[in-house]
Amino acid sequence: MKKSDKKIDNTVIKALTEVCEAALTEVAGFKWLTHFVNHNDFPDSLSVVCVFDTNVELANALAERKDDVLCRLIKQALAGSNIHIADVQQRVSFDTEENCQIENAGKWQLRFR
Repeated sequence: MKKSDKKIDNTVIKALTEVCEAALTEVAGFKWLTHFVNHNDFPDSLSVVCVFDTNVELANALAERKDDVLCRLIKQALAGSNIHIADVQQRVSFDTEENCQIENAGKWQLRFR
């Protein structure tokens, strides 16, 4: 990883850590998030995965439009770090610990491949 890529990654991590901390109090069932990026196509390649504990908690969050809350938090935090994403909804996906356990024996590395 180039030095400039590492700097970008650290900036994204800092912004998303703020989102995670806010989401833990604002969104029931939310557990953590992660991101993926191809630095050769940044910021267009940036994607964020928001993870909930169970499928029921995720379904409830979606029914309550908490996905919009998470996308708003992500967009604001990234913009605060001078990273501008045109359509955040296209860059954010949702998953659950429950699905990873069932489908990948709890191994996120396999799930994210």
